[in-house]
Amino acid sequence: MDRSHLEDALSATELHLAEAECQIANHRERMAQLEREGHDTDDLADLLAGWEEVLAAHTANRDRLRRELAH
Repeated sequence: MDRSHLEDALSATELHLAEAECQIANHRERMAQLEREGHDTDDLADLLAGWEEVLAAHTANRDRLRRELAH
């Protein structure tokens, strides 16, 4: 992949990271609210775990792209 494509991919990945971080923050906030109200949060916990996996994948991709661009 040429440098321009790597830079574009990095920009897209950083956008995805920001979106995943926002989703995680929203889910944590919602989960805390539901727990305070005594509601079951198992489904939301599963959803949160999925977003954390997405975040980890995007973080790994971002780091890989940065390494490639550093060469």
